[in-house]
Amino acid sequence: MVEGELNYFFVWYSEIMKKINKERSTGPNMGLWIDHKKAIIVTLTGKDAEIGLVVSKVEKQLQRSGDSPLKGSYEVQKVPAEDSRQRRLTGNLNVYYDEVVTCLRSAGAILIFGPGEAKVELKKRLVKNKLGGLIAGVETLDKITNRQLVVNVRESFTKLVRK
Repeated sequence: MVEGELNYFFVWYSEIMKKINKERSTGPNMGLWIDHKKAIIVTLTGKDAEIGLVVSKVEKQLQRSGDSPLKGSYEVQKVPAEDSRQRRLTGNLNVYYDEVVTCLRSAGAILIFGPGEAKVELKKRLVKNKLGGLIAGVETLDKITNRQLVVNVRESFTKLVRK
């Protein structure tokens, strides 16, 4: 490439990226409540709100069978390999988080709520997928009804706009 063509390419690329970022930032505000079992996604569209649900296929952690450590040792045959259970859990969580990220791709801004580690794990996944710049906040929030979640998301975005 000649220097003039190279400059043109960078200007063209820069304009394309500005357009993509502008389109991305004009997407709807979205908030979600997430734990390892489900994600409730609220999409604010003007005065209306749409609610979506993503259910994970993560199984409840298996309990060890056998004697209590205080009473004696566990029987090796009764305890499934810890690493295989962890691999299965991690694989199921990866699929679940990928589904949630797919639902959030059109967002202009994202608020994440939840009671435990899932909200932090999702935040890391969004950053990894180059959507971290859309995260407007992460808050701890226990169980909540869908109606309460919509109100909470709407109020949180209103407070962010006022700042």
